[in-house]
Amino acid sequence: MMGTHSLNLLPKSFRPTLASLRPNLLRFESTRLTSCRRQNLGIRSVFTGIVEEMGHVKDLGLADHGGFDLKIGARVVLEDVKLGDSIAVNGTCLTVTDFDTEEFTVGLAPETLRKTSLEELERGSLVNLERALQPVSRMGGHVVQGHVDGTGVIVSMEAEGDSLWVKVKADKALLKYIVPKGFVAVDGTSLTVVDVSDQESCFNFMLVAYTQQNVVIPTKNVGQKVNLEVDIMAKYVERLLLTTSAYNTPQAKKG
Repeated sequence: MMGTHSLNLLPKSFRPTLASLRPNLLRFESTRLTSCRRQNLGIRSVFTGIVEEMGHVKDLGLADHGGFDLKIGARVVLEDVKLGDSIAVNGTCLTVTDFDTEEFTVGLAPETLRKTSLEELERGSLVNLERALQPVSRMGGHVVQGHVDGTGVIVSMEAEGDSLWVKVKADKALLKYIVPKGFVAVDGTSLTVVDVSDQESCFNFMLVAYTQQNVVIPTKNVGQKVNLEVDIMAKYVERLLLTTSAYNTPQAKKG
């Protein structure tokens, strides 16, 4: 089971979040970050962005090993789980380090805290969960790596009938990869983009009634962060075009 320090000794008025405990974690920056980078050298797991269930944060904090652990209550994703398996938590690919029939534990590296919205979690927070794709699974969404590109901020949520319009503000460095009718993973949920506004640096999408009941996005408030992973194909195309352009310069041809 996960060993955490001091959380049960804190005043009841204190509600621990990853952000509040983050400074303590950063002391272990060099060793944990090096390990994280090694793990990301290749694609270890692939997801579809079709959320299997919503879990809830049961505990979080500094662990005996000196890192930061997150314990999540779940049911569906634990049916065939093994140590070392990858589970996407709000679209972030994390490794299972401990589990039983009702909960599992994952570790968070400093880089994960910097790059994702997981630092806003607290006990009781709902999270989207998806197991890594198996070769025999149906591809109901799109190819999602669980490597969060950055975060966006919810700027509006408006109902239309039983559907919900959600507008998200994103950094322009990410927005360039997001196109109308294209794919984007928001907190690990595969969604179809409706419109993109370069002037507002925003994009929007619509959640049908079924999706609203099965993902965490509708439970969030305007102003809260969401994890964003853009379609990997857009980044491959950009890289290919940049490389081809560089090889076709007069200097490159002379070399």
